[in-house]
Amino acid sequence: MSDSSTRADGRSASQLRPLRFQNGIAPYATGSTLIEWGNTRVICGVTIEETVPRWMKEQKVEGGWITAEYSMLPYSTLTRKPRDISKGKLDGRSSEIQRLIGRSMRAALDLQKLGARTICVDCDVLQADGGTRTAAITGSFVALSLAIKQLIAEKKLSTSPILHAVAAASVGIVNGVPLLDLCYTEDVAASVDMNLVMNDSGQFIELQGSGEEATFSETELASLLALGKAGIGELLVAQQKALAQV
Repeated sequence: MSDSSTRADGRSASQLRPLRFQNGIAPYATGSTLIEWGNTRVICGVTIEETVPRWMKEQKVEGGWITAEYSMLPYSTLTRKPRDISKGKLDGRSSEIQRLIGRSMRAALDLQKLGARTICVDCDVLQADGGTRTAAITGSFVALSLAIKQLIAEKKLSTSPILHAVAAASVGIVNGVPLLDLCYTEDVAASVDMNLVMNDSGQFIELQGSGEEATFSETELASLLALGKAGIGELLVAQQKALAQV
């Protein structure tokens, strides 16, 4: 797409929104970062528990575990979003997203090398303008890497259990045009919406895609995958730059 005027913020179809990491945002966490991706802002914090879930002990599963929690703060959206605790239960969307974050981070590590400990990843959305789950995953890997570095510095780990860097991006079809990294207005208008999670070996960890009262062709799917893969390549470079600054 050569005419960038079709996007609200003037980006080209294959262009990511501006991306910035602010590491160490939560000093009491073992590793943390604030990912600012366009107007979406998510704090990703990692803490370590020197134990594993009961089911691992009961089933005699060796190694460690990674779990994640995701929440949107009440003022993160245009209209106030009540906290889940006020409703007495986690909403379905939040539950789905935190499971996705957990799966994505577990794919990044050799859990055997982690040892008998649990990594807790907490993602809190400060401001939402589309792509909060992809921002949470991309930021979580940076926070996770910082936490692993800290464990090595404290001699709790002798070698890094990280297998691959992991990042995620959204793609979609808006007004017939495949786009990378949808902001909120594009996400709402998209006839097809998809999230990709990949590692630095070019392997897919998860694909989440559906037509919104629409269908899409194999050719359109191929276009979306190509856009997403290229965007994730840029995100992986940005992650390494953020980690190199520590």
